[in-house]
Amino acid sequence: MNPYWSPLVHRLSPYVPGEQPKLPGLVKLNTNENPYPPSARVIAAMREELGSDGANLRLYPDPNADRFKDAVVTHFAEYALAPNQVFVGNGSDEVLAHAFMALLKHDAPILLPDISYSFYPVYCGLYGVEHIAIPLNADFEIGIDDYRPGNGGIVIANPNAPTGHLLPLTDIERLAAANLQSVVIIDEAYIDFSAPAIPTAIALVNRYPNLLVIRTLSKSHSLAGLRVGYAVGDASLIEALERVKNSFNSYPLDRLAIVGASAAMEDKDHHEKTRQAVMHSRALLTAALVSLGFEVLPSAANFIFARHPQHDAARLAAELRQRQVIVRHFKLPRIDQHLRISIGTAAQCQALVDALRQVLG
Repeated sequence: MNPYWSPLVHRLSPYVPGEQPKLPGLVKLNTNENPYPPSARVIAAMREELGSDGANLRLYPDPNADRFKDAVVTHFAEYALAPNQVFVGNGSDEVLAHAFMALLKHDAPILLPDISYSFYPVYCGLYGVEHIAIPLNADFEIGIDDYRPGNGGIVIANPNAPTGHLLPLTDIERLAAANLQSVVIIDEAYIDFSAPAIPTAIALVNRYPNLLVIRTLSKSHSLAGLRVGYAVGDASLIEALERVKNSFNSYPLDRLAIVGASAAMEDKDHHEKTRQAVMHSRALLTAALVSLGFEVLPSAANFIFARHPQHDAARLAAELRQRQVIVRHFKLPRIDQHLRISIGTAAQCQALVDALRQVLG
């Protein structure tokens, strides 16, 4: 027990991010990054902002990131949003963190799936938010009727992680309508990889003042290294997030991130091209794994969740690593025999299949 630590720090069980190895030549399929580069417009916008001498970097960025908020409003023009319905942060993890503090810290416990993004219970521990884990069914699906009123809030990833299961928009609306007394947060980190793309829950925010939709540019826009996330919801929810943000860090996005993220949102053609490429590779990889005897859950994300009934998942992950292929294995109840495999390029997916053939004999 370190005497300099606060009691809170002693109690925390921090989130463990996916490994970012420094070894050369790895086929890295463990952290759900997009295998394709971002839009060329992103690079051009950042170079223009930087200028020939980088003089702009001596100036603080826009604390409100108005250019990016306007880009989000334009990107989702069919939903008639206003800029005050958009909140931005340093990655969707920061946006989620502020949401837990601003909107979910109440007397009643919040509801979470028992198998989902493992950062959610970490935030509960950090902010002292009581939570109840709602079990997924035997097929690892979320049952909307299990999330009953009387809670302090609901947080669901859609598609869910690490399972890839997708809830239709009708279920999201039913969830929001049945829980008007609390905030319903839908984390759409992977929604753009649903095929065909279902309407985002942003379509519902002007009807349900308790609905907050959180998204990221890390996955479908290939900008995991830029750290940009955002939330869309009723202006009153956004105001709460802004109050927390401006009590923590008024400048969450730097100048390059603001212009780069804005350019990414504006290039819809590039976004669609890479989205389609990932979904195509997902279908091919799923078929290849099934042919090798794997059981693969249906996925609407840029990863698949699979198990082999005759082979231990931890051993498979270790054997793949020896062959320069890294996937994600979770040592958690109910899923310790599954592997989460990010969708890579066609060549990366083939390297994985070739390595598995060697391992499985």
